[in-house]
This record gives sequence, C-alpha cells and structure tokens, in this order.
Amino acid sequence: MKIRFLLIFIYFICSLSFTYGQSRKIIYIPDIPGYKTLKCDFHMHTVFSDGTVWPTVRVNEAWRDGLDAISITDHIEYRPHSKDIVSDHNRSYEIAEPLADNLNILLIKGAEITRSMPPGHLNCLFIKNANLLERENVMDAIREARDQGAFILWNHPGWKAQQPDTTLWWDQHTELLNKDLLHGIEVFNEKEYYPEAIDWAVGKKLTMFSNSDVHSPVSMLYDTDNSTRPLTLVFSRSRTKGGIREALFSRRTAAFFNNTLAGPAELLEALFFASVKLNNPQGPLKNGETKYITIENNSDIEYQLELVQPGIGFDVTENTVLRAHRVTALELRGNSEQVASNGELKIYYKVNNALVSSDANLIITLRISNN
Repeated sequence: MKIRFLLIFIYFICSLSFTYGQSRKIIYIPDIPGYKTLKCDFHMHTVFSDGTVWPTVRVNEAWRDGLDAISITDHIEYRPHSKDIVSDHNRSYEIAEPLADNLNILLIKGAEITRSMPPGHLNCLFIKNANLLERENVMDAIREARDQGAFILWNHPGWKAQQPDTTLWWDQHTELLNKDLLHGIEVFNEKEYYPEAIDWAVGKKLTMFSNSDVHSPVSMLYDTDNSTRPLTLVFSRSRTKGGIREALFSRRTAAFFNNTLAGPAELLEALFFASVKLNNPQGPLKNGETKYITIENNSDIEYQLELVQPGIGFDVTENTVLRAHRVTALELRGNSEQVASNGELKIYYKVNNALVSSDANLIITLRISNN
C-alpha cells in the first residue's frame, strides 16, 4: 500500500513539474523540398526498465528540448526495478501517452529486445503489444515484433560491453536482414560513434539513427541549453506517426550528433542548400580583381567546408566555417582573363562534418552568377 501511494505521488509530482516555468527550445534545422524535417530520439529508458525517471519526464524533456517525436524503449528482459515497479511492458507508454498528446509530441510505441551478442540489443518501433515480445527464443521475439508491423533497428553495434575488441557484423545479422527482421542501425548512441555502422547502412540498405539511449535525466548527460542532444532527423511527408513510419522504412533519415551529420548524400545535400542562402557579388569578376560572396546560414548546423579543386579562372577561400545563424564571406580573386567570360563560377567544397560513408564526405557545388 505504501509503495502504491509513493508511486502515485511520484507520478503526480512528475506530471505537475512541467508547469513550473519551463520553456521550449527551438531547433533550427530546415525542411527540405517535399519533406518536413522532424527531430527525433528513438531510444530511451524509464524506471520501467533500468532508467531512473518516470515516463512523463521523458515527454517533458522532449518538449523542452524541441523534439518532434520520441520512443520510450524500455528493456523487455532487463528490469532491475521490478520489485518496486510492478507492471506489464506496455505501462510506460500508457503513462506517457496522454501528456505526449497534450504537448503535441509524437510518441512512438517501442521496446528493446535485450540479448547477448549476437544479435545484441534491438529496438522495435511501432509495436502494438510489448508483452508479446517476451519470448524465450530471440528469433521468436523478433518475428513477433515484425508481425506487429515493427521497424527493427540494431542498437549500439560497437558497444564495448558486447564487442570489446572490434565491431563485427555477425552471421545472425545477415539472417535477420535476409528475413526482413532488421531495418535500421544506430551509427551514434549516447556519446559513441560507430563508423562501421555507416558503411553497413549504405551497403545493406539500412536506415541510419542517432539516439541518446538516455537512462538518467537528459540534463545529467547533455548540456541541451548550449548544444543539441543526439537526434535522428526524419524527412517525413507529414508530422504524423504514419509519416515517420513511412520515412523510416524508406530510409529517409540522417544522424545528427556533435555537430556532425551522417546520411545519404542526396538528403544531406538537400539539407545543406535548405540551410544556406548565397548572395552573389555585383558585376562579373575580372582578372586581378577581388570580389566577395556571402553565405547566410540560417540553421543550427555549423558547416565546415574544405575546397576540393581549384576554381577555373579564379582563386577562392580554401577553408571556411559557415557558423550557425551567421553570414560568412568568401573571397574570390580573378587569376586569368578567362574568368570574365564565365557566366557562372563553380566552387567545389567538401563538407567535413557531413559523412556519406566512414571515409567519404558530402561534396557540394556552389554556383555563383558572374554577370
């Protein structure tokens, strides 16, 4: 009776805590043509597995941090608080859902299948009944998730507790992939980056994720006032759960962590050009002259540019950083008579903090009118 009263009291306090002076952060990451850019975190825990917070706290944190969607993915097989928190596996979602609806946070029903390697830990998103994932045989549990329509992703593939020496792709993961039981992979988890996972995502057509895997309060792990927690950017046709599900299965995501992007080149390129605005110089550039173009970066992403080949008939700034919400000037210097006759000047930059594989970066072309 005392435990029940204590739980009700905790739930009451956590639910009310939102009302005391909280404000919502605005994350400026633009939409791209045809899609809305949704800021999401699909991996987190509560006291209903091995986390230390009540489910409504996760919703409050998501609202405060400017997120669009989250999934609470409590462990199926690992519940160290089970003596004090007695419930089924759906309870954390049931508690969080009303507040999420009120705050317009899209709450995706999820759970984490928690096994040794292989196959390791797998998040199952868009499930209907988490209790049915509690199976002795791991393949039975994964098949049940798939049969419920789940999107299944491999969590922290390079986690040292399970892969201490090297990050391996196991035969069982090939089996899961071939049987439509694996759809995505985390390339970043909490504070760890797994370069191998980017290459697996590209080669095996898996969706890329960056998630917090937070167990404690978010503020204890990240300084969200001055930076952004790990995010999975979902390029969705609509700000709905159905839109997110379709985007995940269509591989329209980018991982965003530590001011670094990882994802398909076409999506990162669209995001870059949605973030910036080029202002052309007045009049054509001539041999021996110097002109400036300015680039206005209206996003929260600080793009780091490195020239990959010389300009034709002109020199240009070789390395520059497009700081967030700032205007950056690039110097162009004509070095041949040919430059004045070029109607368009092309500048080829590598974006050093935009990864399309473990060893390749996004290449963008800035097109400058020279009339």
